[in-house]
Amino acid sequence: MATKVHLAQRPEADELLGRSPLAALVGMLLDQQIPMEWAFSGPYTIVQRLGSDDLDAHEIAAHDPERFAAVLSEKPAVHRYPGAMAKRVQQLCQYLVENYDGDAEKVWQGVDSGKELFKRLHGLPGFGKQKAQIFLALLGKQYGIRPEGWREAAGAYGEEGSHRSVADITGPESLAKVRAFKQEQKTAAKGTK
Repeated sequence: MATKVHLAQRPEADELLGRSPLAALVGMLLDQQIPMEWAFSGPYTIVQRLGSDDLDAHEIAAHDPERFAAVLSEKPAVHRYPGAMAKRVQQLCQYLVENYDGDAEKVWQGVDSGKELFKRLHGLPGFGKQKAQIFLALLGKQYGIRPEGWREAAGAYGEEGSHRSVADITGPESLAKVRAFKQEQKTAAKGTK
């Protein structure tokens, strides 16, 4: 899966995201109510604090919940809600252990259609419809995981040339475009209330 990404906007964190399927999934899981770069830097911070060079689903799933929460809570915290997110990361890893032998890449390996891949992603703990569609778009646009119908299954996030989500971030310029799009959406939503 090794690829070059610019999601965290930090070379060492992006290097991990580019080579680790689990880090990419965890980054996506963390991507809510905090800036995208902070979310996608989270896996690298966790790896550093665990004294490893990659995330291991078996290790995280088996980790004592209070100790794992402490890992995410240590200053600077991995997330705005480190305790809740520690629980979610562990739930995701437990699901991967039970359903994919702890191998995050197996979520998308051998998938024949975008519809099937969406169903698998949507089945992951913490992955609602929107998060599953965004991650599907990220896999297609930046990781080269493109089963038939992937763009359709990703909805608007799969559109070529769009700047809607983390799937479209390839550097500082595209990050600014995604931020501008999100701000437009917030402004439009406020106007309809």
